[in-house]
Amino acid sequence: MHVIGTAGHVDHGKSALIAALSGMHPDRLKEEIAREMSIDLGFAWMDLPNGEAVGIIDVPGHRDFIENMLAGVGGIDAALFVIAADEGIMPQTREHLAILDLLQIQTGVVALNKIDLIDDPEWLDLVELDIHEALQGTSLANAPIVRVSARTGEGLTVLKESLQSILKENPPRPDLKRPRLPIDRVFSLPGFGTIVTGTLLDGQLNLGDEVEIMPIGLRGRVRGLQSHKKKEETAQAGSRTAVNISGINKNELKRGMVLTKPGDYQPTTLIDLHFKLLADVKNPLKHNTLVKLFLGAAEVPAQFRLLGKQELEPGDDAFIQLKLTEGVVASRKDRYILRRPSPSETLGGGIVLDPHPIKLHNRFNKATLENLEQLLKGDPSELIIQTIERLQIGTIDEIIEKTNIPQSTGTALIGNMLSQSSIIKMDDGQNFITTPNIWKKNRENLLQLISQYHQANPLKPGMSKESLRIKSNLHSQAFELYLKQLDSQGFLIVNGNFVSLSGFQITLSDQQAKEAAKFLQLVKNNPYSPPGYNEGVQLLGEEVMQALILTDQLVRVSNEVIFSPKAYKDMIEMIMIELQQNGSIVLAQMRDHFNTSRKYALAMLEHLDEKGITIRQGDLRILKKK
Repeated sequence: MHVIGTAGHVDHGKSALIAALSGMHPDRLKEEIAREMSIDLGFAWMDLPNGEAVGIIDVPGHRDFIENMLAGVGGIDAALFVIAADEGIMPQTREHLAILDLLQIQTGVVALNKIDLIDDPEWLDLVELDIHEALQGTSLANAPIVRVSARTGEGLTVLKESLQSILKENPPRPDLKRPRLPIDRVFSLPGFGTIVTGTLLDGQLNLGDEVEIMPIGLRGRVRGLQSHKKKEETAQAGSRTAVNISGINKNELKRGMVLTKPGDYQPTTLIDLHFKLLADVKNPLKHNTLVKLFLGAAEVPAQFRLLGKQELEPGDDAFIQLKLTEGVVASRKDRYILRRPSPSETLGGGIVLDPHPIKLHNRFNKATLENLEQLLKGDPSELIIQTIERLQIGTIDEIIEKTNIPQSTGTALIGNMLSQSSIIKMDDGQNFITTPNIWKKNRENLLQLISQYHQANPLKPGMSKESLRIKSNLHSQAFELYLKQLDSQGFLIVNGNFVSLSGFQITLSDQQAKEAAKFLQLVKNNPYSPPGYNEGVQLLGEEVMQALILTDQLVRVSNEVIFSPKAYKDMIEMIMIELQQNGSIVLAQMRDHFNTSRKYALAMLEHLDEKGITIRQGDLRILKKK
């Protein structure tokens, strides 16, 4: 699942192009339609030639609404950079390009729109040359340029094919099992309640999941999920997702908040970052300047703390610390943008290094600057954690190999991390390791899946191992290690092919128990010629009959024949005494002894044959030699 975001100057035809590509006009506000200009974020989707459905975020191009643009562009996989053929490169073209570059949007297509207004092919060639020159040195330097007309439809097929081609090379977003959805829209619908939308990052959401809205800490539950107006049971990382939340009022939410799983993230009001000041900013940037942080869909005022320098010249970079006026959810390596509040101006941006520094830094402390430099380069321990998060679990040798760290260095580092409990061992044999966070999340996920199964199937002994493995999204090796750990620690019980929570008991409802008692009395009244299994199914249902067998209230010896535990025990004892005293038994002996019919006596003898206790020789049964 991919998400495309538009970019470009006002009135260059972004919304019209989206409408032509998708059949949906992204402008949804009355004022936008009246003014024929996007003011807020618009949303649509379309199918690429290969059938992949992609989400589209349409952003406003007017300089007055650049901050609305920033709320939507952070979660995109690729840019659809729209430039009008009759105007070419314009001020917001350059500002949007700078923003895409700062956010490191590496994938994109330039749509040279409104070619129907140009009669001179040489003019289009000149505009393309200008575009190539503007793109040089940016993250979109290699973006293809496609000539299109939203009005006539010319070039739309080629544009879709180009989008498909660039997205094909885009790796899927990693699923780090820590879902977060920066909220870019909040609304409600009659009969549904509160709905939020955004691009889902870093994990999955499932129907029924408990969620937390950060930074305010409100909790609710996922009542419904949609992607491209299609109902989903699971929302995948990278998808445009609408989440219907129960337990939270629409008026309590706003754009910029983040939907997460409880305990996965903590809000922060202090962040360490690496920052680059744009070259075309007029004046140097000074320590303690008031700025606006744009991170995900959030927009938060902040105090700019410049580290290691007295002031920052245009085009230069530095380590900085932001002191925020309210909490945000951030993760290491998130990209961000800073703007000056007044006069409004995009200053630059960069990457989050530490979302939770312990304190305000001494601005010129050498150790602090060296630590930030190491974080920028990539701390080996961070690489190990990231690799484990990607694999969920792995051997020490496997982790070292995939992080490309020298064996001796990696072994020593992992040993140190194990002693500090930043990673943990899963077994005592092959040295499988994981992180405490992954262990906790997968443990809770497995236990929740089993608990939900018990609630939905109170008469069944447990969830099948294969069904649990598929729903857990764990590969086979990791899954078996988790089951072994959880079984040994008393969280669950693995019984053959079934898994149940410790302490779980099959429980009949009051009505089921009442009807079952009547049937069990019938069996007791006729111990050696009781009602058959199918008769019980007709009276009680298949699940209740299975429950009576699983809880040892009935013993099933064939497809149709059942006995009470006492009758079964009596028959076994009689058979074993006869075999030990006389060496054999025939069907008629058993039938006559218990005053039963051939059907019941034969079923019992064949049952012992199947269990490997007896073996048939003609009309006789004898003990099977071991």
